[in-house]
Amino acid sequence: MDKIGGKYEIIRKLGDGATSTVYLAYDPFAEREVAVKLIFPEILTDHKRGKLFRHLLLNEASLAGKLVHPHIVQIFDAVVGEDESYIVMEYVPGGTLERFCKPDHLLPIERVVEIVFKCTRALEYANRLGITHRDIKPANILLAKALDANRPDADIEIKISDFGACMQTSAEQTQTQVVGIGSPAYMSPQQVREQALNHQTDIYALGVVMYQLLSGRLPFQASSNFGMIYQICNIEPPPPSTFRNEIPVALDTLVARAMQKELADRYASWAEFAHDLAQAFRNRQLATRQQETPDSEKFESLRALNFFEDFSDVEIWEIVRFARWEEIAAGTRLMKDGEPGDHFCFVLDGEIRISKQDHVLGVLGRGEVIGEIAVIDRRHPHRGADVVAQTNARIVVIPGQSLRHASDTTRMHFYKSFLLVLAQRLSHTNLLLVGP
Repeated sequence: MDKIGGKYEIIRKLGDGATSTVYLAYDPFAEREVAVKLIFPEILTDHKRGKLFRHLLLNEASLAGKLVHPHIVQIFDAVVGEDESYIVMEYVPGGTLERFCKPDHLLPIERVVEIVFKCTRALEYANRLGITHRDIKPANILLAKALDANRPDADIEIKISDFGACMQTSAEQTQTQVVGIGSPAYMSPQQVREQALNHQTDIYALGVVMYQLLSGRLPFQASSNFGMIYQICNIEPPPPSTFRNEIPVALDTLVARAMQKELADRYASWAEFAHDLAQAFRNRQLATRQQETPDSEKFESLRALNFFEDFSDVEIWEIVRFARWEEIAAGTRLMKDGEPGDHFCFVLDGEIRISKQDHVLGVLGRGEVIGEIAVIDRRHPHRGADVVAQTNARIVVIPGQSLRHASDTTRMHFYKSFLLVLAQRLSHTNLLLVGP
């Protein structure tokens, strides 16, 4: 076979899948290289799954010429016939993101944020056209060109592919979801429960992709689809920083919000998700402008805080080894009311605003501790308020897991100091209630 559709001249085979072979071909009329997905004829005539595969093919074919966006693989042509069925797409030579999901081959954190931000822009565009992808995963996010090791700061251009599983809701067409579509590890709780879906199912899936790109592992580990579905619906995954300690707390919070099980707690829009990603990118740029803080300076900064007054020097040095020093930009959300959390922070510089339901409860500054209640009370490990940086700030982040594995004396002094902080806050509240 030299041509597909009597038009597209085959150059070479790019790969085989379960339902098709993909070829690199040349379109002599448009004078460009294209990727042609040639569907196996027997797939469409299979008595068990043929109807589903035909639906997916027609779904993708219907998008030809509709999705025109710099971060979406463009579909140029599609034919569904008795003798030959194929999809003609933009050729994207850089490969998929799958190889960057392994612990020994992770991308820099800034690159992950950049990639996910560009995905939000593409998926928001699709959503405006009434399209929900429903199968977002690393294998469906392509690199426009291979990464250049000699240019680590070069922009990464991505293309989202494979809209065959998408759900379309527009003035001209309404397509209901088809059961059995998607990859279980990336499905939202609503998708695995076969509930009504909207763009928030893609937000959840992109959150899973971000988790995997950051940490090198999926948030849920299971030996069967049933086990995976149970965890998706019932278990809170550990934050990505558990597996990569340089991940800042703001990204842990961002990923957790994207992956919230309930729609009301998840990002409501792509714009919200994109805003927090842009803020996270700004934070990373702010951090890279700062030189690494010497351990001796970290020690002195903790020793100067009243909270650590009763800690020994040995215990302070222990904390220096497992704590994280972070520079955060004004406007960064550190914690969200109602979300689970397993870390707390100390303010070194700047102001942090605490609020609940848009009512400001207070502004905390140097030496204050934030978020300890969710770590102390493991029965109800959820945040009781929104925590946002009011100014540029420096904070020290203590993971709850690190505290639980600290020495007995260090943990004892932490819990003693927590009690003093709570007593001071209770006394302050009583004074406010009594009034002048």
